[in-house]
Amino acid sequence: MKRLFRLLLPLVALVLAAAIVLAAAIGDATAQQKPYSPSLGDLMTMTVQPRHTKLGLAAREGNWPYAAYELHELKEAFDRAAKAWPKWRTFSISEMMASVTKEPMAALDQAIKAAASGRVTTAYEQLTAACNTCHRSADRGVIVIQSPLASAFPDQDFRPVKE
Repeated sequence: MKRLFRLLLPLVALVLAAAIVLAAAIGDATAQQKPYSPSLGDLMTMTVQPRHTKLGLAAREGNWPYAAYELHELKEAFDRAAKAWPKWRTFSISEMMASVTKEPMAALDQAIKAAASGRVTTAYEQLTAACNTCHRSADRGVIVIQSPLASAFPDQDFRPVKE
């Protein structure tokens, strides 16, 4: 038994030492990792663009409560993007977004509240044009936003809920 203990002791010590070294290496790697910080483009693609699309689809179907909800969410998505990226290159994101989207979003809000389909369509087109104006101003004119031609959300029904 003593002989077995003498043979196993160095092996156990080696395994223990290897475990300590491995734990330290993993700890160092974890400490060096920075949390994910989405780029402005990531935020626009993940939060703004889907809201713009859903807003257009809800408006097309005349689902005014849902269109109002998506307009509110779109405003918040713009706010979050501007908070995460106050400046991009030399541009103040919040100032740029406000300067091009404030009027079309206000018109869209009023048109949705009035359930005025024609006014909603016009205001939505103005908002979409404002997005493209912002992209061109930021030298990102290759990003062209349009009214949705089809739904990218096949699992969601955009028609008004029938009660």
